Amino acid sequence: MPVPSVSFEVFPPKSIDASFRLWDTAQVLAPLGPRFFSVTYGAGGSDQHLTHDAAETLHRTSGHRVAAHLTCVGASKDDVMNTANKFADAGISDIVALRGDPSKGDTKFRPHADGFEDSCALITALAKTDRFNIRVGAYPDVHPDAASSKQNIDWLKAKVDAGACEALTQFFFEADGFLRFRDACADAGITAPITPGILPITNWTSARKFAQKCGTYIPDELAQTFDKATRDGRLDLLSVAQCTELCDDLLNEGVSDLHFYTLNRPDLTRDVCHALGVTQSHSIRNVA
Repeated sequence: MPVPSVSFEVFPPKSIDASFRLWDTAQVLAPLGPRFFSVTYGAGGSDQHLTHDAAETLHRTSGHRVAAHLTCVGASKDDVMNTANKFADAGISDIVALRGDPSKGDTKFRPHADGFEDSCALITALAKTDRFNIRVGAYPDVHPDAASSKQNIDWLKAKVDAGACEALTQFFFEADGFLRFRDACADAGITAPITPGILPITNWTSARKFAQKCGTYIPDELAQTFDKATRDGRLDLLSVAQCTELCDDLLNEGVSDLHFYTLNRPDLTRDVCHALGVTQSHSIRNVA
């Protein structure tokens, strides 16, 4: 089995305890030599300063590339681009450009009066600066706001044409769905790499709830198996086994890169990476 290249998503801390958890996550995963860490944006576009601080610190202490999430939600074009330029000034030239979820209290995305109307407009503006490597989201299962899988692909092509260099997918539970999506994207003329997003499940109740919210298909057999493992106290064992098997299926179909959603809980991600042959390469530097 080929050994993959990996990357890891973390989220910015909102408390002292959460800061230690993020640091512990970096300590565990940075030695695996990831292509980059990505740092998420606050819900509804909130707390962007936390993303900036976490991304800058992680970039400085890990020695790895860091990709900061940036969304269109709740901000003018000038504010969004000022935030982007602050990332670049801090040495962070990688951006994950996203439309973003609806603001709190809204059921649908509503652009700011002076803001970007969608992710393509944001990507176009970022690309014009020539300061960033731009990654975007992709959806192997039908996005809740999309009318069909074809619309998912059309939007991704538009984002790549606007200047994105790579797509990171929403997590999924079956390799076949991703592989069909990858092939359909190639047929549509999308040449940018499409990297599968992988979620080692630390809490099945939360994972299932989020999957339902974002339109991710949950096989009945998988749900029943995780329900039973949760009751029996064997969730971690099942999670590592299920996630490793999923990654193995992808690697055997020519996938070379994997992007892990860590939820700042690194142990399962580390165990899956070890099972795939990803081993320690170096140590993280001190924070100071």
